[in-house]
Amino acid sequence: MQDPKYIRNFCIVAHIDHGKSTLADRLIEFTGTLSNREMKSQVLDSMDLERERGITIKAQTCCMRYKAKDGIVYQLNLIDTPGHVDFSYEVSRSLSACEGALVIVDASQGVEAQTVANVQLAMRNKLALIPVINKIDLPSADPDRVAQEIEDELMIDATEAIKCSAKSGIGIEDVLEAVVTRIPPPDDNNKNPLRALIFDSWFDQYLGAVSLIRVKDGVIRKGQRIKMMSSGKDFEVLKLGKLAPKGVDVEELSCGEVGFVSGSIKAVADTRVGDTITDDETPASGALEGFTPARQMVFGGVFPVESSEYPLLKDSLEKLTLNDSSLVYEVESSNALGFGFRVGFLGLLHMDIIQERLEREYNLALIFTAPTVVYKITTVDGEFKEIENPAKLPDATRIAKFEEPYVTMVLHTPEEFLGALIKLLQDRRGHQKGMDYTTSKRVKLTYELPMNEMIFDFHDKLKSMSRGYASMDYEILDYREGDLVKLDILVNQEPVDALSCIVHRSYAANRGRQLCEKLKELLPRQMFQIVLQASIGAKIVSRETISAMRKDVTAKCYGGDISRKRKLLEKQKEGKKRMKQIGNVEIPQSAFTAILKLDN
Repeated sequence: MQDPKYIRNFCIVAHIDHGKSTLADRLIEFTGTLSNREMKSQVLDSMDLERERGITIKAQTCCMRYKAKDGIVYQLNLIDTPGHVDFSYEVSRSLSACEGALVIVDASQGVEAQTVANVQLAMRNKLALIPVINKIDLPSADPDRVAQEIEDELMIDATEAIKCSAKSGIGIEDVLEAVVTRIPPPDDNNKNPLRALIFDSWFDQYLGAVSLIRVKDGVIRKGQRIKMMSSGKDFEVLKLGKLAPKGVDVEELSCGEVGFVSGSIKAVADTRVGDTITDDETPASGALEGFTPARQMVFGGVFPVESSEYPLLKDSLEKLTLNDSSLVYEVESSNALGFGFRVGFLGLLHMDIIQERLEREYNLALIFTAPTVVYKITTVDGEFKEIENPAKLPDATRIAKFEEPYVTMVLHTPEEFLGALIKLLQDRRGHQKGMDYTTSKRVKLTYELPMNEMIFDFHDKLKSMSRGYASMDYEILDYREGDLVKLDILVNQEPVDALSCIVHRSYAANRGRQLCEKLKELLPRQMFQIVLQASIGAKIVSRETISAMRKDVTAKCYGGDISRKRKLLEKQKEGKKRMKQIGNVEIPQSAFTAILKLDN
């Protein structure tokens, strides 16, 4: 049994692309956890998508053994965390399993928005924080300025901040020594009844449901019968292990240790993230404090291109939910696209990642509709509804109150891009709440703006306007009443429910015009005329026409009576009319994604 005073549980928090995964590589390499032959860059980023995009999506753990300068061998449990705002739920789960955190800040870029948000999460969990200034070997690095920013913005004493370069291996030993000396060990609760917190779970085709746990009290052993405190279900422990970073089997996990457990558990639904595991025979009196469930911010429809692939899509979503507990979905049907699902995502990057994973890992051809947020409706009868699908919106005459979610957004930007970003935020109906100069050349902007203005290409605009230097973080604020309308798109007088969207009345006509123009470019021409219209209720606000393909039916009539030509043209006209009545217009996937790229 490992003595808890020689265990250190810590995680790494930082803004996206500040060098978390590279530092994790160096720590694994320095402690000799993996041999040089087994090492590769971003070793904890196991998904192809993570490696391609250079981001961390899933929190990974690694158990390392480190012989400190005092001659004692410590067990270090590192939990790597994502840096993007969409995955802050993953970060909050990882923090609950740790006693300390390394706060990494890029020596050239300084403190960014997501660093602030993650540090506040860590402070709420009462973690010991160690500031680390990374990338000090860059020509543009300014460690002294960044140390001052850490003190001013993060309220952390930076006098003992560790200066390192994860890429070239400078200062790695200092980081490990700081972890050993400045992060407190777990409490020694080995004699107490077993309580272990599940902070991640996934599905393995050989082992079934596997849970990543942090043992807070007592000891968990192989062969023991355990009970889930939320559901009361009991299981036998068949496999225990630690991730180093590959799975290593162990006979027991004692208080303070991090590892994985699998048993006779068939469904991941039985291993709910945030649940407490206890002993079946001598259960603990109360469960551990879990964490708030993930809040889905963006909803979108997912439909198979071929309707025969619907069962396959259902099966794929079930499997994906086992690996990503923040994903929620329900069955939905559309007149235009048939049967599919309404899926809830944490944000636009999360939606993008799920789309790629479904298409790559399960070989599906899918149509994703434009994302929407959850609106609150009060009808004239006093009935209250939450609407996340524009197709379910009641008639405008029946709506007494229409509310939309607002977010508080914090932007960090160099001074030179300030004017352009303020204009962008005002165009998106934002209200300025604060503007502070954190340094002589960096500004922190605080805005309140409607969330539906943020889900359409806002992040892309922000990055292009600031040449990638601005960063943002947001959190849900409240719901406020707005003058919102449902914009319908009609193709040959038939509404396409999958293209409907909810917009502010002042933008509706403009957006309708842009949508019709975009669809005119994207829809292929048919043998009959296609009329595209945008409408608000019964009022048509825009119209475009895709002309029919022409075939010269009179080509074979050279010379002769004009009445013969007229007869042929009348016959063609009748045929086109009949074709238009029964003709089906295929709407390509690009039409749905084009909605996201429209400029306001």
